[in-house]
Amino acid sequence: MKNIFLSLTFIFCLAAITDSVAQENQTIFRNSGIRRSGGYAAISNKFTKINGDFANMAEIYGGWFVNQRFMLGVGAAATTNHIPVPLESQQFPGRKMTYQYGQLGLMTEYVVASTKMVHVNVNLLTGTGFTLQYDRHDVDDWDDIDWDDRYDDDDVKCFFVMEPGVQVEFNVLKWMRFSPGVSYRKAFNAKGNGLTDSDLSNISYNLTLKFGKF
Repeated sequence: MKNIFLSLTFIFCLAAITDSVAQENQTIFRNSGIRRSGGYAAISNKFTKINGDFANMAEIYGGWFVNQRFMLGVGAAATTNHIPVPLESQQFPGRKMTYQYGQLGLMTEYVVASTKMVHVNVNLLTGTGFTLQYDRHDVDDWDDIDWDDRYDDDDVKCFFVMEPGVQVEFNVLKWMRFSPGVSYRKAFNAKGNGLTDSDLSNISYNLTLKFGKF
């Protein structure tokens, strides 16, 4: 997995360098500054693994899109399904203890040949990840839930996370794009809740829709 993380980071840097070289030589008076500015928002669904179990993650991100190349913004994602907590790792007793994972941070995206019908982009999220445990009640238990006992504030563990990725992007409409892709999530110094860096670090596959002014 470490090799995948390094490879995606390399692709991110290489794409930016390649696109820059392909452009004509810049001059101070002709090419400086922002020539075109827009923005977009993206909704994404990710498929990955946490602690060896399948994890579904919903994600949203977006920001300022500069010169049809570079997006600078923020992103957030969180798991939506049951990720079982082993008995030996449970912080407090529960009938259906599950892990909750989330991340929030700076989102950057570099788009190569944005005006082409099919093109690629590389992206990078850097920020904070968190985990907690809670009792994931079944539907028939909802009438008898003590919400204060679902998790303890001391159980929330935060750490640094990076997630470089690459997407193939299709210009569906002038204001909408479809961008399936792959990324690698790397956690640093994740401690607590029975989870380690290797338990939280894994490859993710995503399906993404983007809406805005490109």
